[in-house]
This record gives sequence, C-alpha cells and structure tokens, in this order.
Amino acid sequence: MTNRIFTLCILFLTLFTLSACNSLQRSSTTHLYIASDSTATDYSSEPDYMTKRYPQTGWGQVFQPLFAAESLPRLKNLHVAKTVKVEPKAKGGRSTRSFFEEGRWREIYDALQPGDLVLIQFGHNDQSKDKVERYTPIEGYKQYLRMYVENVRAKKARPILMTSVSRNNRWTDGKLHNTHGDYPQAVKDLAAEMKVDLIDLNQLSMDLFNAKGQEYVSEKYFMNLPEGKFEGYPKGLKDNTHFQPEGAEAVAKLVFEAMTKLRTKP
Repeated sequence: MTNRIFTLCILFLTLFTLSACNSLQRSSTTHLYIASDSTATDYSSEPDYMTKRYPQTGWGQVFQPLFAAESLPRLKNLHVAKTVKVEPKAKGGRSTRSFFEEGRWREIYDALQPGDLVLIQFGHNDQSKDKVERYTPIEGYKQYLRMYVENVRAKKARPILMTSVSRNNRWTDGKLHNTHGDYPQAVKDLAAEMKVDLIDLNQLSMDLFNAKGQEYVSEKYFMNLPEGKFEGYPKGLKDNTHFQPEGAEAVAKLVFEAMTKLRTKP
C-alpha cells in the first residue's frame, strides 16, 4: 500500500513538473502569427526553393531576424515575452474567405495562447473578381476580418489588422497610386469601429516605393527578372506584386517599425 502511494505521488509530481515547465516555456515566448497571402508567405521550406522559386521572398519569410533580443524592448507596448517566435501561416492565392474555408485560420485559432499576436493582411486576392474561389466582396471581406478579430480576442491574444502591401503599378507622373480599390479603406473603417490595432501597410509601402522611385523598386524590390539570371526563371519574369529578398526585407522592416508605434494596452 505504501509503495503504491509513493508511486502515485511520484507520478503526480512528474505530471505537475511537466505541466509547469510547458507553461513556463509558453509564457516566456510570444508567438506572432501571420495570416496573409503570397506577399507574406515563407517559401523557403518548399522543395527545391533555390532552383525553382528563388528569388521570390515573402516579407513573413524574413520577419524573424527583426525580433532579436536587443530589439524586443522597442516592442514593450505590445507586452511581448522574452522571446518572439514568428509563425508565418500566410499562403499564396488566399483571400479572407478561402483562408478560412481551407481551415488555415482554424490552425491559428487552435494554437493561440493569451498574449500572442496575430497580423492579419488580406486584400490582394479578395478583389479578384475573375477568380471565384478567391473573390470576396467588400462586405464579406469585412465580415471575415471581423470574425478573425473576435476569435483572436476570445483567446485573449492581440489582433493587428493591416491593409495590403502596395503593388508596383499605377505609376503616374513618377508617383505610385493605390491599386487595391476600396479594400484598404474597409480595413481602416473596421479597425476604427472595433478599436483594433491598425497598420496601414498600403500607405506605408507606397510612401517607401515613391521615395525609392519606380526604376529602383521595379529592379530591386519586385520580381522583374532578366533572362538567364535565375535558374527557376530562364526566360525572366515581369511581376509587380511579389518580392525579391531586398523588397521583402524592406516591407518587413516597415511592419516591424509600425508595430513599435502601436498603442500600449493595460
């Protein structure tokens, strides 16, 4: 009888210790989830990435290095833990609707813990009227975003809405203009209504691209590639939506800097 009690006590202590360790480990790390599209996707884990896809790079792919220990004090407004782990869940071609319908949002929701952060950036594919599997009208777009915000808050995590990063077209007289129609304003309206954090990445990126100039961003930031330079694109490429590494890094820095300026919550 005594041996049985002793064994049960040891088992209880072991389970308690494991639970405490897991809790401690979790509380010492803030997980930062990215729910988005191809502009933020991490392509580096794809098979043969360097020979088939490179230099295409999503800004979420190069986000983690910005959260080095020496940078975290700049994010005290977000009450982050001692470490921040970026969880890039973005997927190419997804809209607010298809991201949900495919179960990608559920994956984030199930993993969320109090204090985690969720960056939500959609719009590129929501406005694709010619692709029925993606297209989400403005009102539906806002409803999905509203649901995402409510879900994150229900888990006591922190949602951050974002307007879509700018494309590199619609240059007029040397100035880049909005190509996302009414979708950026819909995000801003919803953020104001729900009193949720907002990063206006559409405007921030347009300002950056305008400052750099059309020629520079076309060649250095976006996937406008000459023939024969990259193995995956022997005929070259003209793509003013997706980024090369320098462009992805520039956008990632915009997002990080914007995060440092978000309001502090109790």
